[in-house]
Amino acid sequence: MRGIHGDHRSSSAAPGPDDLLLGDPLGLRPCSPADRVRARISSTSLDGQLAAGVPPESSRLLATRARDIVSLPRRQELARDWEHLLHVAHGCGKPGQLRRVRAGRIAAAGPAIGELAERLGAPLPVGARGVAMATVLLTDATGPVYNRHSRETLATALQAAIAELDPTRPVFT
Repeated sequence: MRGIHGDHRSSSAAPGPDDLLLGDPLGLRPCSPADRVRARISSTSLDGQLAAGVPPESSRLLATRARDIVSLPRRQELARDWEHLLHVAHGCGKPGQLRRVRAGRIAAAGPAIGELAERLGAPLPVGARGVAMATVLLTDATGPVYNRHSRETLATALQAAIAELDPTRPVFT
């Protein structure tokens, strides 16, 4: 039987890392090690695009970045970062850390941050947009976590990210 790669692999053989899986939009374009490096270097821009709703399958680098950020270890790391931020906001961080964040806003959003961290760390598939939204929110110096003049409220931004991480939502659009 001819496989996707044109060889005579048995249909019972497990797919390899470069095999295309039917029905997986992120698997439509295999990524190379160079793609992974370029996606990591461009992570801020790519995360912004994913958070804005650009489909991961629209470019090779977006698909590569999406594959990386939806992995459970990456999501668990991001969940720990959010939990650490909440810890700092409650005054338990190192001196000076509290000045860099909007501690009152963060502490007030504790329940939402807890829910966000829980969804990020859960071993369920989630969409790349929600993970990217949580990442951008945590890393964007102009956003409500750090900037008192941000046009967006932290509560609204968190609820939007949480909604995108709902495990009942389709992972691929």
